[in-house]
Amino acid sequence: MTAFGYFLSSEEHDPRELVRQARLAEQAGFEALWISDHFHPWLDEQGQSPFVWSVIGAIAEATSLPITTAVTCPLVRIHPVIIAQAAATSAVLTGGRFRLGVGTGEALNEHIVDSRWPPAEERLEMLEEAVEIMRELWSGKLVTHRGTHYDVDTARLYTLPDTPPPVYMSGFGEKSVELAGRIADGYICTGPSAEFVQRFHASGGQGKPVQGGLKVCYAADEAAARKTVHRLWPTQGIQGEASQLLPLPRHFEQLAQMVTEEEASKGSPCGPDPEVHLGAIREYVDAGFDEVYISQIGDEQEAFFDFYAKEVLPRLR
Repeated sequence: MTAFGYFLSSEEHDPRELVRQARLAEQAGFEALWISDHFHPWLDEQGQSPFVWSVIGAIAEATSLPITTAVTCPLVRIHPVIIAQAAATSAVLTGGRFRLGVGTGEALNEHIVDSRWPPAEERLEMLEEAVEIMRELWSGKLVTHRGTHYDVDTARLYTLPDTPPPVYMSGFGEKSVELAGRIADGYICTGPSAEFVQRFHASGGQGKPVQGGLKVCYAADEAAARKTVHRLWPTQGIQGEASQLLPLPRHFEQLAQMVTEEEASKGSPCGPDPEVHLGAIREYVDAGFDEVYISQIGDEQEAFFDFYAKEVLPRLR
């Protein structure tokens, strides 16, 4: 059966609010959590971007739900050795309920320490090497590594969980999905693509979990919900590679000026009709996703959790 989780938006909410929402999600009947890992929000209007590893530590004490980063980029901004330590500590704090979601990232977050942004092909190579390093460190051995992209000198992790955290990989193109099938313990996607799920399974991911996520906007008035989506997430309507290449929120704001309200909200169910929300979520279920994560856009969090607890989650199950 498909599991349903809540997607915590680090771009919209401060750390204390994220912990509060995690509690509300568990009370409403959600079974797991996603949390985004950013240095910058996509837009200044979103307004937040706390350090995800501190927030995970707080959530570990506040709830009993599994937590997945959606997603961490262990390539440039933070060396994979440090991500390995953070993930291991998170796995210990959660009692084994932590999954490390990884991806090739965006210049928006990574350029802050190196203005050179590697092309996609190189970032895939970097990610494969980073995952190799992290898994070696999770063995508890003393690790020295001289690789194409990373060097590690006599590093050893002393705080380790009983079982290494699973690595789930995000991918949106053929090469990245195939790499995920080959090296990852699970696959992450933010669109209901049956084609990508099948490609992941065919590339070595058969029997491994597939997670998907979408943003929604519950409100009593559908038109108001659409305006909220357009105000906070017009970036959903930006097509192509821009999301990986632009370095600053203001660049996304410039592009977002060309995104209509309809384009911004196209993939996000809006308003108070449970059938609209159920239809969008069932697209992921029908595409073969094992876990589906839902994020509420905007400030009406209590109303959203009440709506999903009463009108949506029971009907999904």
